[in-house]
Amino acid sequence: MSTVQADPKTTSALLYLDGISVSFDGFKALNELSFIVEPGEMRAIIGPNGAGKTTMMDVITGKTRPDEGDVFFQEGKFDLSKLDETEIATLGIGRKFQKPTVFEMHTVEDNLQLSLKNDRGVRATLFWQSSAEQEARIDQVLDTVRLKHLRARIAGSLSHGQKQWLEIAMLLAQDPKLLLVDEPVAGMTDVETMQTAELLREINKTKTVVVVEHDMAFVRELGVKVTCLHEGSVLAEGSIDQVSTNDRVVEVYLGR
Repeated sequence: MSTVQADPKTTSALLYLDGISVSFDGFKALNELSFIVEPGEMRAIIGPNGAGKTTMMDVITGKTRPDEGDVFFQEGKFDLSKLDETEIATLGIGRKFQKPTVFEMHTVEDNLQLSLKNDRGVRATLFWQSSAEQEARIDQVLDTVRLKHLRARIAGSLSHGQKQWLEIAMLLAQDPKLLLVDEPVAGMTDVETMQTAELLREINKTKTVVVVEHDMAFVRELGVKVTCLHEGSVLAEGSIDQVSTNDRVVEVYLGR
């Protein structure tokens, strides 16, 4: 793998974004965006539509190259702006999109087997796992996302919330260091929303997690540091109480 190693930055951060700007046809999607996420942290990202949340995730995962700025991973070891999507995934950055993309005709367990197979390639040859080890991994992941009792269920028959959890499980099966999760509770019932907050807190015991979300009750339930984006920059950062009482945040986002 041709992973480009950066001149190591002196940073303790797992994820380090500094002065990131991205323009599309003259529109500045990101405008000198800077923030850092420490190892083991869970961060919530909020902000109005068009604030740059999706572009930010595209930059972190290599889908979009920044016009300027630095984006480093793992205490500054890797310059993500020099790597492609596959290389970045191999470093241990997993992304869950808003709409769940599970294999509807397969069972819950098969979905996890398939996600492990998708992780073949370089890592597979380096870290080949016996089927017994894979089974143990799948058991552990199903336990975490509370779907063990549904392992033989066809994925297409799961509720919307359960499909979201299955997709999170498919990411976990690949053992990422950083999970990027986009609007995980959109369309969920109140009960599923609270269960998802609990699930992400559980995952956060062993993984670093960045959650993009509009549901403020869910963000409050996570109880983590919040970064509010607006027009491609950080507008405010702090606890949910600090951010939600910030006059500018109320004006551009919460007051709508």
